[in-house]
This record gives sequence, structure tokens and C-alpha cells, in this order.
Amino acid sequence: MPSRNGLSDPQEESLRGELLTLVEGIDPWDDLERTHLRTATEWITSGARLHRLAPPDVPPVHLVSYFVVLDDERGELLLVDHRKAGLWLPPGGHVEPGEDPWSTVVRECREELGIPARALPRTGRRPLFLTVTRTRGQGAHTDVSLWYVLRAEAGSVTAYDREEFAGIRWATPRQILAEPLDTLDPHLHRFTRKLAHTRAG
Repeated sequence: MPSRNGLSDPQEESLRGELLTLVEGIDPWDDLERTHLRTATEWITSGARLHRLAPPDVPPVHLVSYFVVLDDERGELLLVDHRKAGLWLPPGGHVEPGEDPWSTVVRECREELGIPARALPRTGRRPLFLTVTRTRGQGAHTDVSLWYVLRAEAGSVTAYDREEFAGIRWATPRQILAEPLDTLDPHLHRFTRKLAHTRAG
């Protein structure tokens, strides 16, 4: 029998199993990520609906795929000026019913930046980072976000979704870490440090 999110029970259980595997494969960067990984595991195994059924906050917790685009040669990351959030953050979007998180990355990368999703070889099609974040403003809800890393040359990104983003820019890790967190996704400094460590290692 289909569940309320449009997936049959076997499909939903398959996704839960895949998510648990992804979460278990993430090495926590710090105590906060360790807490977020534990929270995400409890949420996945609780039987709660995983997908957003109606924007912005039904159900109050749902799954998101972020993708951080890296120009590996220049060592720069692509950030977008998100109109609704009022913050600079990585592109991404909600995982739709019937999608797995990587499929969301592929779809959103094409829709938002007009480029194919090419995984960074060091990480592959696996998330590097996980966050559990309460959003701001009207319709506040909690995003359980998987952060993937993609590779692209800076010159290959020539367009973006202007309805969703007020602008885009490339920034070095040093530039990102020098910016106040109230202008960025609240976890971007932590992610940037973890990515730098991964690239160095």
C-alpha cells in the first residue's frame, strides 16, 4: 500500500536503508557533526516521513541534498546568494519522493547551474558532511542535509537560476573562513575546514 509520500513501503524502506548506509559512512569532523549524525540516524529509523510533502514545513523535518562545487585546480568553492534564506550557501534542494539523495544532486545541479553533476573523485557519490539545521523565517522547519562535493572548472558555470539566487561567486577557503557566519550557511565554516582536511589528506 502506498504511503502518504507516494512511495510504496518497500521503496521507502529501501531508501531508509540507503540513508543509514550513507550516514554511517560519514566520518564526523567534530562533536557537533557527531551529534547531528546521531540525530539523523534516530530520525531515519523512527519511521518518520523522509521527504517534504508540502512546502515549506510539511513534515517539519525533511531531507535535503547540498552540493558544493569545487574548482579543484584553483581550490575555490562556488557559493550562491540564496534569495529566501538571505545567505551565501551551496546550491541544493529537497529530495523529492522517489529520489535518492544523489539523484537530487544530479537534478538540482542541472536545474540551478546548468551543468552536469561530476563527483569529486576523493568523495565519489557519497556525502562528505551532514547537518541538522532549523531554518529561519516563516514556515521554519528542520533540514537534514547531506553535503556532496562536485568538481567543475570555474569557467564552466556561466548561468544560474536567477529566480532562486541573487548571484553566485567563487571563493577560496581562506575567504570563506574570513566571512562572518551570519552571512553564510551556519555550518559552512565547519564544512570548509573538513573539505580542506580531506583534500590535504
